[in-house]
Amino acid sequence: MAPHEVSAPVARRTPTVREHHGDRFEDQWEWLRDKNSREVIAHLEAENAYTQARTAHLQPLVETIFEEIRGHVVETDVDVPVRKGDWWYYSRTAEGAQYAVHCRAPYRQGAARPVPAPGAPVDGEVVLLDENHEAGAHEFFELGGLEISPDGRFLALLVDVSGDERYDLQVRDLVTGAVLDQSVQDAHYGLAWSFDARTVFYIRHDDAWRPHQIWRHTVGGDPAGDVLVREEADPEFGIGFEVSRDDRWLIVESESRTSSEVLLGDLTRPDADLVMVEPRAADVEYSVEVDGDRIFIAHNLRRPDFDLAQAPLATPDRAHWTPVLELVDDERLEGVDAFAGFVAVSLRSGGLPTVRVLPKHGDGLGDAVHVPTDSPLAVVRLGANAEYDESTLRLAMGSYLLPPSVLQFDPASGDLQVLKQQEVPGYTPQDYLEERLWARGDDGTQVPISLVRRRDVVADGCNSGLVSGYGSYEIPSDPRFSASRLSLLDRGVVFAVAHVRGGGELGRRWWDEGKMLAKRNTFTDFVACSRALIDAGWVSPDRLAAEGGSAGGLLMGAVVNLAPELYRAVHAAVPFVDALTTILDPSLPLTVGEWQEWGDPLHDPSVYAYMKTYSPYENVAATAYPAILATTSLNDTRVFFVEPAKWVQQLRATVTSDPVDRPVLLKCEMVAGHGGVSGRYDAWRDTAFELAFLLDQLGATALR
Repeated sequence: MAPHEVSAPVARRTPTVREHHGDRFEDQWEWLRDKNSREVIAHLEAENAYTQARTAHLQPLVETIFEEIRGHVVETDVDVPVRKGDWWYYSRTAEGAQYAVHCRAPYRQGAARPVPAPGAPVDGEVVLLDENHEAGAHEFFELGGLEISPDGRFLALLVDVSGDERYDLQVRDLVTGAVLDQSVQDAHYGLAWSFDARTVFYIRHDDAWRPHQIWRHTVGGDPAGDVLVREEADPEFGIGFEVSRDDRWLIVESESRTSSEVLLGDLTRPDADLVMVEPRAADVEYSVEVDGDRIFIAHNLRRPDFDLAQAPLATPDRAHWTPVLELVDDERLEGVDAFAGFVAVSLRSGGLPTVRVLPKHGDGLGDAVHVPTDSPLAVVRLGANAEYDESTLRLAMGSYLLPPSVLQFDPASGDLQVLKQQEVPGYTPQDYLEERLWARGDDGTQVPISLVRRRDVVADGCNSGLVSGYGSYEIPSDPRFSASRLSLLDRGVVFAVAHVRGGGELGRRWWDEGKMLAKRNTFTDFVACSRALIDAGWVSPDRLAAEGGSAGGLLMGAVVNLAPELYRAVHAAVPFVDALTTILDPSLPLTVGEWQEWGDPLHDPSVYAYMKTYSPYENVAATAYPAILATTSLNDTRVFFVEPAKWVQQLRATVTSDPVDRPVLLKCEMVAGHGGVSGRYDAWRDTAFELAFLLDQLGATALR
């Protein structure tokens, strides 16, 4: 049977009425939510079979792109070691292996940092954990955490083999190899050791998958005797922790989208009470870094984009906060890390992340030392810096064209040394260009666009293009290198990122203007960026595709409703396309905490009405739409598979597009979570399939 003769799965219609604030919505496919139903599983399997049949002709292209991706990756490789205590820590990958192998080698006073060779152990190398062995026959495997005890003797890890981000905790003796404890199950992200390595702290979530409790577990003990350290009762807040660089302090943070409070726990006395830094207050956010007998505080008391203060550790409350660094209006302070001789400040400047280093002078700080970059779109972030007494700073740098690089920065001299740059076989950076463009939003706001292309691609109005976006939670879509993107660029596709409001590219204002009752700015910004690419001649008006995942999948669903004529094809990954149904249900994962992002439609009629104007599922129109590929995973806890499953049914039942020319497809991983499959080769193959779908629709399957 020819692909176009295969019939799309049609789910039965069983109306479920949703009624709020006088509005009545009849949902035909809400019954698909039940993942334990044999009928639902059969429907998803039928969708997968249909997608496979409709894309069977793409398999040679999928294999070609898969080999291109693989050919641009050094499969047998090793990280730059990071010192922690008496050991150097690093990870290896090996050709043919899906997962990493975590290793360490002894630190010797005065000896140079080891430079491990790919595929060859260094002197004294010890394998801590081989993820490939741990994964075994499991179709999915993911580490949610891996922490070495302060004495270097024990390993605590969190393991998930289904993709639902619910982890089992294990403790192992690194000397004997024995598993000492595997009794704690269904834990959330977060692990910390007491200073004496007898106790592990972990986090549990509630029925709505909100991290709400911190527990203390004695290694080898019965979990029934575990001690509840802290519980977060407010459903709009979640709780988490990190450990100070000297392993002395447990830094506990309760936070909502707009408020936070921090408590400190002395890990040398794991049973001692937590100490409050500053009680929460509405619209006040702060975070803490411990530095000996003082703390640094990044806070928003003066500016929405945060300033830096300090206070004595003994009296950490707001009354004792004194200013240390006040940034200018176009800079967003993101965090601070303290070391023996300097303080590293992470911030956003000019829409890009960077790092400034402030040398210590007694109790004060000197003038900032800037980290130099050569690329106008370079991203600079802190790398792995485990030791407080280091005189240099490990940094990570990259861009769309600059492969990930590990650098060592000397604040005293200003020297910047490249320790390693990711090797990309077959890649010549000079063949490509990256630049920043601007689009005018509907309200006149200038919206940045990042554009990446081959140097020989010109703005002649004939190119294929792919525009990507996210635009939620103040999460920026920062420049990053992608080996798989080369398969697009080398076929003459112009790649663009629309830095729409709702993200964090241009500071807190950029987020505020793209959330709650301003959320539609996210969608109209993306459409404006798409039109700007066409108007400037970078993309042919009939050869533009779009992609986005999670909240970016909501963006995809909204823009195809707003301007379906602009796009030839769309890839919506784990898409949040039934947003209103989800945000109305407080029992679902994350919902209550999300009310500070989207608004509370359950109790506020104006929010309900506003969300209903853009929620993709309810606004599909009877007009021609792009070809659509929706990808999801059965065990996704963040965006349930039911959202794209329902959306696909609504699209097929409503749009007027030719289903042969512009199919609507659903691909569901049956053992995976929000991030898709876990193994790197499996992930490359999925990426190759998604790119092949888009390239086929764009008519850009041939290399230039």
